[in-house]
Amino acid sequence: MPHPDFRLAPALNRAAIRDAYCRDGRVRVRGFLANDGAAILHRWLRDREEWRQILNSGDKVYELDRATRDGMTGEQRANLDDAVMAGVRAGFQYRYESIRVPDGGTARAATDGPLAAFATWLSGAEALDFLRDVTGHADTVFTDAQATAYAPGDLLTAHDDAVPGKDRRAAYVLGLNPEWRTEWGGLLLFHDDVDRVAGMVPAFNTLDLLSVPQAHSVSMVTRAAPSRRYSITGWLRAQHQPD
Repeated sequence: MPHPDFRLAPALNRAAIRDAYCRDGRVRVRGFLANDGAAILHRWLRDREEWRQILNSGDKVYELDRATRDGMTGEQRANLDDAVMAGVRAGFQYRYESIRVPDGGTARAATDGPLAAFATWLSGAEALDFLRDVTGHADTVFTDAQATAYAPGDLLTAHDDAVPGKDRRAAYVLGLNPEWRTEWGGLLLFHDDVDRVAGMVPAFNTLDLLSVPQAHSVSMVTRAAPSRRYSITGWLRAQHQPD
């Protein structure tokens, strides 16, 4: 598969995007990448086999590759699903699939595929200039990255991304879903008040930027979804990028 020459779409209204982010602490940038960059990323993610399921039980994090999951019995799958749903009732819980990208520039350069190439570009001059300008965080040094895929039953409950020592200035979500309906779930939800939320429907070639800290979640993907919810996510970091 070809590696696209990632570039910002030339028609982006940077001033309007900056104003919206400054006003709301979040903004959706539609048509973020030029040409076929988003389409190539979507096809690559859809065809990969190295996805690892990430889930937690309290503070413990578990990773299951596809071979492990394929070897589980029906009872084991049901028990795991019950444990995840119990975690949702009790507090912070997540389950989704991930392909991680190394933080280090040298390691990224040695990693084949458009996902690592996108992460490298997003930490390069063109993209960083845009991200610093829009968010107002001139101290952003690099962006980390991982691909995520949410299947039916997957979700991420409320959190604010504030982790000591990570120096996260803002979070981003590059949406890679050519077809999606609100009813299929997987919405990026902002918890603005005790009894009020605002949400963004998964879309294609959109970049959601949100300030850190800010309470948000990903609603459960429903059985109606015809495909998994694909995205590339990460944070704008104000610390030295590893070599």
